[in-house]
Amino acid sequence: MFESLGERLQGVFKTLRGEARLTEANVESALREIRLALLEADVNFKVVKAFIDRVRDRAMGQEVLRSLSPSQQVLKIVRDEMVALFGNAEGGLRPTNKRPRVVVLLGLQGAGKTTTAGKLGKWLAKQGRHPLLVSTDVKRPAAIQQLNLVGQKASLRVYDPPDEMDPVARAKGALGEASGLGFDVVIVDSAGRLHIDDDLMTELVAIKDVVDPSDLLYVADAMTGQDAIKSAGEFNRRVGVTGVVLTKLDGDARGGAALSVVSVVGVPIAFIGNGERLEDLEPFHPERVVSRVLGMGDVLSLIEKAEAAIDGQDAERLQEKIRANEFTLEDFRDQLKTIRKMGPLEQILGMLPGIGNIKALGENKPDEKQITRIEAIINSITRDERRKQHIINGSRRKRIAKGSGTSVEEVNRLLKQFVQMQKMLKSLGGLTGMIGGGKQARRRAMQMLRSRPS
Repeated sequence: MFESLGERLQGVFKTLRGEARLTEANVESALREIRLALLEADVNFKVVKAFIDRVRDRAMGQEVLRSLSPSQQVLKIVRDEMVALFGNAEGGLRPTNKRPRVVVLLGLQGAGKTTTAGKLGKWLAKQGRHPLLVSTDVKRPAAIQQLNLVGQKASLRVYDPPDEMDPVARAKGALGEASGLGFDVVIVDSAGRLHIDDDLMTELVAIKDVVDPSDLLYVADAMTGQDAIKSAGEFNRRVGVTGVVLTKLDGDARGGAALSVVSVVGVPIAFIGNGERLEDLEPFHPERVVSRVLGMGDVLSLIEKAEAAIDGQDAERLQEKIRANEFTLEDFRDQLKTIRKMGPLEQILGMLPGIGNIKALGENKPDEKQITRIEAIINSITRDERRKQHIINGSRRKRIAKGSGTSVEEVNRLLKQFVQMQKMLKSLGGLTGMIGGGKQARRRAMQMLRSRPS
């Protein structure tokens, strides 16, 4: 969703890098472009004005104008101030000693509350928690059935007494069942409306009084922009909100909602949803998002996704193979399958420093179908050939092309690229050098995230 904003901002800093030295005039010119980029991204105009004023005050300092790397200094200032827009709060749920912990999801109809309930439950289960889901949306047709389906897909228990259609009683009953059966989290999927009304607010306040929630998370559709922020402010005023969940960040929204919500509403972003899968919910980390927007990548998130997809022992074995120059086509195929588990290819590449905006790749933009074709070629190669690719002669290449439904040229290209990859992996040690590296790998990634100016 930040592609357009990222492209504009990265263009501004590219222009600054072309200047022999910075002056007040070209800093003002850059700030003008940044202001336009933020406004076009639908960031609240008051937030933009305050942001630009803070950047100007810091960027016009003599230590920046006289710096040996002034453009990098300005980039660092913009990055720091963008992180500040999101506040200092870490993503996820706030610490609490309450058991069971109660999380109430608030928001208008269509924002994605029910799907978020399943995603949050799955995320909590991965943390070793035992969540119980309950729907209090008794007016929307099939709302309760929808949560049951989501819970079934996520392998989560849903509290659903068939004859109980009172929202407050359903929430209270779920809390009692959680206490009796040992569930340590209750996720309440509350009702929504197409607009805010007094009946909805009265119902939500009554549920809040009965279950005493630790978290009141407002679920906002990032595609609705500033309208989502206005609604969040109203929910916060009348019910109370402890955090925001921004959904549909994988869409083509302009990103202004994310950059405005903390300043306008006064509550932090807790989670972001960036896909349709139940795994596509993650705690919000301001530094990581800002680094992606400014084209610096997000190595830490990449490591976490890789560690979730790759078994630690497999990573160690692969690392040894790379060091011994024994990386084979069989290993390559396994790694392609692992990459697919990590999520969409564009999303993964967007976390790499120097790529950031996928549009910048132009014709070299990744194609998921290309991975399928590569897998088909490797599957058409015999086990012996996969381990000793140098024995694949002309006749074997014709057989492989026919068996995979591809051309000899594609087979030749794959084999050539594979040899180049072997050399590169041996020199770099591969991504697996960071996977399974624990605290040390994360420390290196955080240093890259915080200290890398461009």
